[in-house]
Amino acid sequence: MTTVLIADDDANIRELVGLFLRNEGLKTLEAADGREALSVYASEPVDLVVLDIMMPVMDGWALCKELRRADASLPLLMLTARGETWEKVKGFELGTDDYLTKPFDPLELAARVKALLKRHRNLAAKTIRLGRTVLDRQTYKVLQDEQSLSLPLKEFELLCKLADSPGQVFTREQLIAAVWGMDYAGDNRTVDVHIKRLRERFVDSGDFRIETIRGLGYRIEVSR
Repeated sequence: MTTVLIADDDANIRELVGLFLRNEGLKTLEAADGREALSVYASEPVDLVVLDIMMPVMDGWALCKELRRADASLPLLMLTARGETWEKVKGFELGTDDYLTKPFDPLELAARVKALLKRHRNLAAKTIRLGRTVLDRQTYKVLQDEQSLSLPLKEFELLCKLADSPGQVFTREQLIAAVWGMDYAGDNRTVDVHIKRLRERFVDSGDFRIETIRGLGYRIEVSR
C-alpha cells in the first residue's frame, strides 16, 4: 500500500491530513518533529512525505535537506503557516516538490498528494511523450516523426526529468540532484549549459519548449 509520512508538531493537523489521505486509500504514518520523521522514514517504506516547516527539534528545512540527501526522487510536499515568496524559493531550492500554505483545504492537499505520487510513478515508465516527440528510456533516444536522435546521456536525463512533470518548475539544485547526483561538486550552472544545448537541438520542434522561470529554475511546456 502507498504510504505517506506526515511530519507536523500539531496533532490536529496530523489527524486531519491523515483522515483525508486514508479516505483516498493511502496508508499514513506520523511524526511530531523532523528527527522523529527521519526515524520513521528509516524504519518503514515511505512513498511521500508531507512536512511542516515550523517544528521543534528539527525543522522542516533541515528535514527536507536530509530527506533529499537520502533519496533525490522522494516526493515532498511542504506545509507552512507562512506564504512569503522567499520561503517558497527556499523550499524549492532544498528540494521540495510542492508547497501549500496553512490554512489549506484538505481536499486540495489530497489532490496534490495524488498528483505527486502519479508523477513519481511515471518516472518508472519506459517512454515519455511530448506531443509527437517520444523519449525512450530503454534506448536513450528521442523519436520525432519516425526519425531517431541520440543525445549525450546527461542531456537525455535532464530532458526526461523536465518532461516527467510538464509545467512543474525545477530549481537548478533539484536538477543537479536528479541528474548529476547529490555528491556532484561542480558548478550548478552546468544545468544552464545543458539547457542551452537542448534548446538548440529542438529549436524547430513545435511539440515543446523549455522555459526559464526567473529566480527559480526551469520547466517544460508541451504545445497544445
